[in-house]
Amino acid sequence: MATEGRAGGSAAAQDKQDAQAGASAPTAGHPRRVRVAVAALVFNAFAWGVSWWPFRELGGRGLHALWATVIVYLIGVIVITLVRPSAWGQLMRAPALWWLVLASGATNATFNWGVTIGDVVRVVLLFYLMPLWAMLLARVLLGEPFTRAALLRLAMALAGAAIVLWPPAQAGDGAAFAWPAPATLAEWLGLAGGFAFALTNVLLRREAAEPETARALAMFLGGALVAGALAFALASAALVPWPGPAERWALGVGLLALWFMASNLALQHGAARVPASVTAVVMVSEVVFASVSAVLLGASTVTPTLALGACLIVGASVLAARA
Repeated sequence: MATEGRAGGSAAAQDKQDAQAGASAPTAGHPRRVRVAVAALVFNAFAWGVSWWPFRELGGRGLHALWATVIVYLIGVIVITLVRPSAWGQLMRAPALWWLVLASGATNATFNWGVTIGDVVRVVLLFYLMPLWAMLLARVLLGEPFTRAALLRLAMALAGAAIVLWPPAQAGDGAAFAWPAPATLAEWLGLAGGFAFALTNVLLRREAAEPETARALAMFLGGALVAGALAFALASAALVPWPGPAERWALGVGLLALWFMASNLALQHGAARVPASVTAVVMVSEVVFASVSAVLLGASTVTPTLALGACLIVGASVLAARA
């Protein structure tokens, strides 16, 4: 059963690893099992790295990314309810998990929407500013001190973000200075999604003592509720379209839900068999899959400047994962 959603999947796996220290030790003597586990993690990263494409395709068939998110995560809620009905009681007895519902839901809604309306590479890179937000949130919510290594990661992430967001020079600008800031709705969504992703990770760590099925239900429920509330509000204001005829998108969204469930089963398999640091580093390859697929399918253009910013942001993420 898939027990992690888009936000915090690898973080939840890290919690499991931390709680079961040494669980990966038996795997160390079985290279084939390690390779299979890493391959499963790579598949999970690939599934999410190319997820922008099916969401865009569904949009072309009359189902906005927000509505698609609602349906995909509602299917996840139904599966968890059927397989682990006790998860609802566990969630109700843990009020703190409702913050996880909001954070995880915001992550999925903003990311899935952002990659369907903007430059995929830029949105994904802004999303992966998570080390910046995670360090600040961990300080506020968990009381973790700043270290030299953390400050280095912060500087790398900030430098990468500034490079990615720096507006291109325009003829006639002269000496005018422009601050590096999100210029489109998609970029704001990527930035907001990264913050929500970091908050989800911190909340997963803080609530690690809660049952895993309750945390999983919270994340899937969040994907359905937050995206649903946002979609309904925006559709009522005529800012996003209501779903078109179901015969045009029903099969596609059903296949997408199965695709995500398979990817999360792969995450479960891989994360339980390799150290958490390996899981986190492999998951950063999502940026590579997103970038390559977006360039090949004409959804993004990678310039030398963007590549430099990407190296700094991905580098900060890798260092954070290894730490």
